[in-house]
Amino acid sequence: MTTPTSPVEPAVRPSLVTGGCGFLGRAVVDALADRGDRVTVLDHRIDPWRADVQFVRGDICDPRVVEDAVAGHDVVFHSASLVHTKHNRLETVRAVNIDGTRNVLRACQVAGVPRLVYVSSASVVYDGSDIVNGDESLPYAPSFPAPYAETKRIAEAEVLAANGRVNAGGSPVWTCAIRPHVVFGPGDTRLVPAILTRARAGKLKFSVGLGEKKLSDFTYVTNVVDAMLAAAERLGPDSAIAGQAYFITNGEPMSFWDFVGKVLPPLGYTPPRFAIPRSIAYAAAAVREAYDTYVRGGTLNAEEGLSRFAIRYICSHHYFSHARATRDLGYVPRVRMAEGIERTLAHFREHGAAKA
Repeated sequence: MTTPTSPVEPAVRPSLVTGGCGFLGRAVVDALADRGDRVTVLDHRIDPWRADVQFVRGDICDPRVVEDAVAGHDVVFHSASLVHTKHNRLETVRAVNIDGTRNVLRACQVAGVPRLVYVSSASVVYDGSDIVNGDESLPYAPSFPAPYAETKRIAEAEVLAANGRVNAGGSPVWTCAIRPHVVFGPGDTRLVPAILTRARAGKLKFSVGLGEKKLSDFTYVTNVVDAMLAAAERLGPDSAIAGQAYFITNGEPMSFWDFVGKVLPPLGYTPPRFAIPRSIAYAAAAVREAYDTYVRGGTLNAEEGLSRFAIRYICSHHYFSHARATRDLGYVPRVRMAEGIERTLAHFREHGAAKA
């Protein structure tokens, strides 16, 4: 019988987390430090919330900065990325998600870091069509509805291809990829804040899509952390997980609008009561993206909940099986959706997000 994954208790070891001040990265840092690891964070913006963690301010696009930060560590958790789903700022997205990952991979090889756990995305297999209970046999998507997904695909493929390979002047690095899907939880900086921002502005009066509800996975943040730590413990030259990718989800798919309906009322907001066709929403998103691109120059971290990628996501099935992760990593989501949503709501209430 498989038991739920829980943080293991290895000997104290040095671990580096790129993007460690971000939402997921911060949760990884806390888990590692709480179990006694010597943790270093590399991030372009630092928030030193723990005295027992070393914080290094630096850009993963700078190879020298990455080499200096990576040296001396036993495992690297590479969670830094730029999530940008609009069709602009492609060079910036590529620089972070592809070139930055290459810098991390090369630095691990040069420094002799034996293990690299890469945080990928389930979107590497998503071309805008329905995915129902997809597994790791799915090929990479032949085309992508957003540059973000394509850059994550390129980076993931290169990380996995490098598993165990020795380059000139380097050492072998054992790699694997974790593919979470729509991560949420306390400290969330994207999903729930975007929902609340639109609700406060009166922009969530309509849901998108008519007829059948399209299901999506949502994944509680510490469940992703459990999978990442389990992967790091199992990586090695004779490991079955080396060079492999794993979907990580809660295994409880629901529609985006059902998720919204569970978040808004407890915080004092009214969920959408009416629906508009996908075609109208998609056209509006296209106009908004064009304005953002040609008038504003392409804004980062300001999707405002409306992009063509987001509309396609909302209006298609995309949920996945974590059976392979359960088999190989011992992964079972310890925090179920109902509990995860309640913990998330409690966090946002505590931080003043509830409507007065």
